[in-house]
Amino acid sequence: MKGANAGMNGLMYIGGEWREAISGQRREVRNPATGETVGSVPVCGREDVAAAIDAAHAAFRPWADLTAQERSEPLRRAFEILVERKDEIARIMTLEQGKPLAEAKAEVLFAAEFLRWYSEEAKRVYGETIPASAPHKRILVIRQPVGVVGAITPWNFPVSMLTRKIAPALAAGCTVVLKPADYTPLSAVALFRVLEDAGFPPGVVNLVTGKGSVVGAEFLENPKLGKITFTGSTEVGKQLIEGSAKYVKRISMELGGHAPFIVFEDADLEQTVDACIASKFRNAGQTCICANRIYVQDTIMDRFAAMLAGKVKALKVGNGMEPGVDIGPLIDWEALEKVEQQVQDALSKGAKLEAGGRRYVREGLNGAFYEPTVLSHVDESMDICSVETFGPVAPLIAFRTEEEVIAKANATEYGLASYVFTRDLGRAFRVSERLEYGIVGVNDPLPSVAQAPFGGWKESGLGREGGRHGLEAFLEIKYISLGLNG
Repeated sequence: MKGANAGMNGLMYIGGEWREAISGQRREVRNPATGETVGSVPVCGREDVAAAIDAAHAAFRPWADLTAQERSEPLRRAFEILVERKDEIARIMTLEQGKPLAEAKAEVLFAAEFLRWYSEEAKRVYGETIPASAPHKRILVIRQPVGVVGAITPWNFPVSMLTRKIAPALAAGCTVVLKPADYTPLSAVALFRVLEDAGFPPGVVNLVTGKGSVVGAEFLENPKLGKITFTGSTEVGKQLIEGSAKYVKRISMELGGHAPFIVFEDADLEQTVDACIASKFRNAGQTCICANRIYVQDTIMDRFAAMLAGKVKALKVGNGMEPGVDIGPLIDWEALEKVEQQVQDALSKGAKLEAGGRRYVREGLNGAFYEPTVLSHVDESMDICSVETFGPVAPLIAFRTEEEVIAKANATEYGLASYVFTRDLGRAFRVSERLEYGIVGVNDPLPSVAQAPFGGWKESGLGREGGRHGLEAFLEIKYISLGLNG
């Protein structure tokens, strides 16, 4: 192992035991800011995934048969332990993912909220009675857990996306096999140690690390697994949807986005610029709900662009472990090249560079860093207006009327998150209701909370995570028609 932080060697967690892969193969995990190796994890084969599914299947009925109160107790303990370990887990996250340490700590606390929320929501899986059509019958409707759940999570939020999937599944009475992203498995290992210490019975939660194609194939084809929940690219999501059709697997997924951020002339400009930075540049722009197209009413465009560029130039780029860093590295060099291509395409078609626009190079940094960038005079002919960026680039697009900007905002196959900034209450309602998105932040750049539904329309996904809606994704409905004798 290389580097001062070498030695975080994770294992898989199957049936209550920490294990190597049957093959004995391992892969290194690298720090995207420095290129140093920070640890390693096993590379599973399908037999490892099958063993995890077997363990989850054996644990399912005993776990589902517990009372809601009994299931809620380890969830609550996991919340408390995760909060206690926030500094340790945030450090692991920054080392393997790159985001600034302050952001990583905030994510750990956000992740803990899903454990706390669903520890309570477990007690609110309600049924119903329906008036019968005959006096000697009664009609009951109950909700029961779907079974073993296969979860696949992304690298950009490597702890909060885990708890957002695991917590409602466990609250509903399901058992789980989780596959984290290849870039960020060590955060998952740390979280599963929290779950182990919280007292979940063996087999209720299981962790496998390895290639997505290997894990996904076993998830799709193993009859003991009843549901797949996935967060990732729309391309991979479509492959899972196609594969699940053969076996009629239950699926829910949160896929890509291309969020419009609409600024009307009556918005508070100072607050809106700060909100734009919070949305666009958090995690170096590597979020599925960050502002991708920033529509600014033409009457305020020059002022907005100048204010935004001025504040963006002040953002500090560097290793996320350094104090005061605002922008960490992109996850890999391919991501950097994509950002560069989009910026060059926009400039070649008439965009104006207001800030940034090049790689960030500094001694001691060997990662894929890109300066936070602002482009003005952007239009729909440019790739950045249609292809998700996943990088620290803010493209500004002028508009004149409310009708025009709604049409432009909706002209995409994506429909995850959108943002509206205005002080006109009527406009806020009109635009929110007409935007074809699952989430609308009105004067709010960070709308995600544990108690509200998160998910998209169109090609941005199926189902919802968070709130009571997130629990329903792991429950089946059963109708019982009861004949009364005598």
